[in-house]
Amino acid sequence: MSRHPKSAGWREHPRYPDPLIESLDPAFDQYRIFSAAVERLYTGCRWAEGPVWFGDGRYLLWSDIPNNRILKWDEETGRVGTYRKPSDFANGHTRDRQGRLITCEHGGRRVTRTEYDGTITVLMDQWGGKPLNSPNDVVVKSDGSVWFTDPPFGILGNYEGHKADPEVPQAVYRIDGNGGGITVVADDVLGPNGLCFSPDESILYVVESRGEPNRKILAYDVGPDGQSISNKRVHIDAGPGGTPDGMRCDVDGNLWCGWGMGRSELDGVLVFAPDGAKIGRIALPERCANVCFGGPKRNRLFMAASQSLYALYVNTQGVAGG
Repeated sequence: MSRHPKSAGWREHPRYPDPLIESLDPAFDQYRIFSAAVERLYTGCRWAEGPVWFGDGRYLLWSDIPNNRILKWDEETGRVGTYRKPSDFANGHTRDRQGRLITCEHGGRRVTRTEYDGTITVLMDQWGGKPLNSPNDVVVKSDGSVWFTDPPFGILGNYEGHKADPEVPQAVYRIDGNGGGITVVADDVLGPNGLCFSPDESILYVVESRGEPNRKILAYDVGPDGQSISNKRVHIDAGPGGTPDGMRCDVDGNLWCGWGMGRSELDGVLVFAPDGAKIGRIALPERCANVCFGGPKRNRLFMAASQSLYALYVNTQGVAGG
């Protein structure tokens, strides 16, 4: 399967400045580029998720979960092809500090690493002798440890995985990068979803997608050991209809969060300052599930949104390794 970007067919003549990019606070103005517009790079997914950038190959990978595949967008040609099918209903991705692909898989209920030769290593598929739920999103810390969320969303039916009953509690896990074992770092999150670290890795942010009465973005302090977390608090209350999903942090500590569902006026990406203030919005015609920064300067925001992949150049950079 190969498809030229022209087939994405959306807004052939965008205006500058792009009205889809909105400053909700003057603090966001510095991150806008006058002649940069939102671009649709591809459409034809069923549920797009988990974008991850490979600068050494100049390509982006992302998941199309119900279609059980990982897609690949080539920066040089703009063409899209299939990277892996079946993908075991892959969801979130990142790269480890050696550049290898780390993947959350609903189908295998596991977290895997793709080695340089293409073979797949299972990093974790059970806890206490019982299978995980459906690993959702993942980040790798600078010490090489792998942190991921494990809600039951991928086993609730047969659309994004295989229907099954949860056998372990929902949790956030840490896999030591030096073979030191696996720990539960948080078991008090209702529907743990997207996660990322602040630029200095002193704060872990986790989306609580089953929070009551609203979804929330939680914040935890990372301990001096770099392994434990404490001081759980609500960093952002998403409010009625607010649906944060996947997110990434830029070098200034701003959170760029996939958003939408339920209310079309919220579809897209919301940007929050380090103090939790809402400062900017990128409006999309579809709900955005997840984002990542890429491009040679890490200044291009890629957005996996429902059936499509979008991109926007911004005047900041994503945190290295994110």
